[in-house]
Amino acid sequence: MTQLLAPALLNVEDYRRQAKRRVPGFVFDYVDGAADAEHCARRNRDALDRVDLQPRVLRDTSVVDTTVEVFGRRWPQPFAVAPTGFNGLVRPGGDVLIARAAQQQGITFVQSTASNARLEQVAEEAAPPWLQLYVMSDRSIAEQLLRRAQRAGCEALVLTVDVPISGHRERDIRNGFALPFRPTLRTLANLMGHPRWLAQVARHGMPQFVNLSESHTGAVTTQAQAALLSRAMDRSLVWDSLDWLRRLWPGPLLIKGLLHPDDAFEAVRRGVDGLIVSNHGGRQLDAAPAAVQALPAVVQAVNGRMPVFMDSGIRSGTDVARAVALGARAVFVGRPVLYGLAADGEAGVAAVLTLLAEQLARTMALTGAADIGALSALKTHPPSQPA
Repeated sequence: MTQLLAPALLNVEDYRRQAKRRVPGFVFDYVDGAADAEHCARRNRDALDRVDLQPRVLRDTSVVDTTVEVFGRRWPQPFAVAPTGFNGLVRPGGDVLIARAAQQQGITFVQSTASNARLEQVAEEAAPPWLQLYVMSDRSIAEQLLRRAQRAGCEALVLTVDVPISGHRERDIRNGFALPFRPTLRTLANLMGHPRWLAQVARHGMPQFVNLSESHTGAVTTQAQAALLSRAMDRSLVWDSLDWLRRLWPGPLLIKGLLHPDDAFEAVRRGVDGLIVSNHGGRQLDAAPAAVQALPAVVQAVNGRMPVFMDSGIRSGTDVARAVALGARAVFVGRPVLYGLAADGEAGVAAVLTLLAEQLARTMALTGAADIGALSALKTHPPSQPA
C-alpha cells in the first residue's frame, strides 16, 4: 500500500498549527498569547492585511536583490530574528538552535535578556548576537550584561522601553504559568499528552535566566528570575538614563517599543542610532495601535536621520515587503521563528526563515521591485482604521 505523505508546511500558519501539536498548551499559550483580550495582537494582523502594494509592470526582475544595509553591514534579507524570552521552554537549547539557523543564512539574531543560554555560548556556537536589554530595578544586572556583550563581540544594543510593568497575559494566568511554576489540573493533564517534551525537561531541567549572573557558575535566585519573567523593570528609567547607557555601551543603540512620533523626535535629539516601532506583539498594552499603523508617522518624524525598523504581527515575506514599502529599513520576526523551533527545532527555524525569504523575493518580483530601493519607492496604501 502506498504511504500517504504528510502535507507540506506551506506558510507560517502551518508551522503555528504544528507547534501547537508539539508542545504543551501552556508553552504554546506563552508563545502565542498576548495581553488582555488580545485585541492589539489581532489589530497587528488586520492592519498588515490592509496594506496594499501597487505593482509596477514591464520591469526587469530577472534578478531580485533583497539585500539591505544596516549599520555598515549588508544584510542578505531585510529581516532579522526578534528577541524572544524563555526559548528554552519551547525546546532545550532553543536560543542556540535559533542563532545557528539564523547564522547559516547570514541573518542577525537578537538575544533577549530573558534568554536561557549565556551570551558567550551563543557567540561561540553561532555568531555574536545583538543584545536586547531589559533594565531591572537592580541596574548592576544590566551593567554586567553590557560588559559581557562587549567581550562577546555583540555589535548593537536594543533597549526595550515598553515594559515598565508586564502586560496582563490572561492565558499565562489561567495556566498558572509563573515562577515558581504552579500548574493547574488542566495543565497537568495536558502535560501528560506531551511525553517527548516532558522527557526533554526531565533530561535538561527547566530553563533558567542564566544571563542574570555574570559568573558562569553563579546561582540565579528564584526571586530574580521571577522578577524577569513578570517584567519587574526599573520604572525610573527615563530619557536622561540614556546617558548612563552611553557611558557603558560604545556601539549602536536602538530603542524598541516606540509608537509615538514625538518620542521619535526625542530619540533623534538624544542621538539614538535606530528605532524599532513595536507594540511587543500585542503582549503589553491591548489598546496600543498596530505597529504598522504607527510606522509611517515615526518614519516621517525621523526624516532619514536614523534607520527605522518594525516588529509585531509579521507572518510572511509579503508582510516584510509591506513594512519596507512604508519606510522600515528592515523588520524583526518573533513568533514565526518560535513556531518553527517548536515544530522541528533548528531545522524548523531554518525552514521558516527560508520561507520568509522566498515569499519576499516572490512579492518583489510580482510588484516589479528588483531591489529594496524599488520596493521602498512603491506606491502603497497604508492601513486605515476599519469601518
